[in-house]
Amino acid sequence: MSNFSRRKFLTTAAVSAAGAVVLKGCVGNPPDSTGGTSTTAPASPVASPVTVAPGEAPETTKIKLGYIPIVEAAPLIIAKEKGFFAKHGMPDVEVSKQANWGSARDNVEIGADAGGIDGGQWQMPMPYLISEGLITKNNVKVPMYVLAQLNTQGNGIAIAGKHEGKNIGLDLKPAKDYILAMKTTGTPFKAAYTFPKANQDFWIRYWLAAGGINPDTDINLIAVPAAQTVANMKTGTMDAFSTGDPWPARIVADQIGFMSALTAEIWPYHPEEYLAIRADWVDKNPKATKALLKGIMEAQQWLDQEANRAEAAAILAKPAYFNLKEEIIAGPLKGMQKMGDGKPEITDKNKGVFYWKDPAGSVSYPYKSHDLWFLTESVRWGFLPKETLTTASALIDKVNREDLWKAAATELGVPAADIPTSTSRGVEKFFDGKTFDPANPQAYLDSLAIKK
Repeated sequence: MSNFSRRKFLTTAAVSAAGAVVLKGCVGNPPDSTGGTSTTAPASPVASPVTVAPGEAPETTKIKLGYIPIVEAAPLIIAKEKGFFAKHGMPDVEVSKQANWGSARDNVEIGADAGGIDGGQWQMPMPYLISEGLITKNNVKVPMYVLAQLNTQGNGIAIAGKHEGKNIGLDLKPAKDYILAMKTTGTPFKAAYTFPKANQDFWIRYWLAAGGINPDTDINLIAVPAAQTVANMKTGTMDAFSTGDPWPARIVADQIGFMSALTAEIWPYHPEEYLAIRADWVDKNPKATKALLKGIMEAQQWLDQEANRAEAAAILAKPAYFNLKEEIIAGPLKGMQKMGDGKPEITDKNKGVFYWKDPAGSVSYPYKSHDLWFLTESVRWGFLPKETLTTASALIDKVNREDLWKAAATELGVPAADIPTSTSRGVEKFFDGKTFDPANPQAYLDSLAIKK
């Protein structure tokens, strides 16, 4: 990993930190003009504290977890609001809204004791890049542990309205010539994501490459804060945006653009974002870590009950969290997504966000095979050196603490059938027919026509 260009990375990443106050929006948080309206859903009871056995009490009742206001953050917010953290002896958990992903990275570097955060919600493979000092100041390694997956799905690729009627959809091949022609006329297709070399960058890259478009040479692909990107889509200076809900719903509802594809269509039940915490905090507080995990697991189970989705939307919509109208997030939570551009509305809950279980298996459990895909995709695009694959297993074993997830799940009384027995979810299948076999990541790379 020594060949990784931190300077190049930080030059791009700095863009995501700039403009944090543009339109008074955060990464994933729509402008204030949308916010706060409540219909309000009936509230379910808050969880009651459990009796903790002597000697099993958490070492601390406090931790500061950062989040970005998109649907991936819901387990952290619900665990706090519905009393699941408090139930397991962690009443003083603070969930702290971060201005953007760059700020979250900077804050976890300094830690909560110095005014930052102890961990929280992350795109992948950010915890690995932070652990290896690849995106930290002065390349200082800040060891992190991946403890749980927060959700699957919940993202999409939005296209500016000026491109309606140009066949820009899940299969991009019919629009390939149109997009490539923009470059020849001196105005190349411009697309954005919120942080480089992580989830939302990967999703749009995969989609473009599957359509025969090289994201590094055929278009301009850059990191831009969400609010600025949407403003640019309105004025016609941004063509596409890879982002998480509630942004896609807002973009279509405000007639700013349309959805070309949901990530649930690109890779059904794909891993999305994760809970990761500084290793020094976890090592110092192993009982508190398990208590925290139990609270998040119960929040994920609560979120996956369809009857609770309306209340979840009401909670997330609060000014303290997402600051938007409930209906903007209620639809995506239920798998209801207006696509625009003449595409049929999606009304399939299996295309929506999952938190605890989905048809492919456990959502909350952090499969090591998924971590391997994120590292492999990093190699594909030249973000990590090729030799990463030879050391990936050892790195994953160091960062991914699925053992702590299993311990917490067992103590919580999660049925054995819901606790994976393998660290691999098996062969993954993508919309274009490609497959990723964790037992042979090189074969996946070899099968890809467009790569670095």
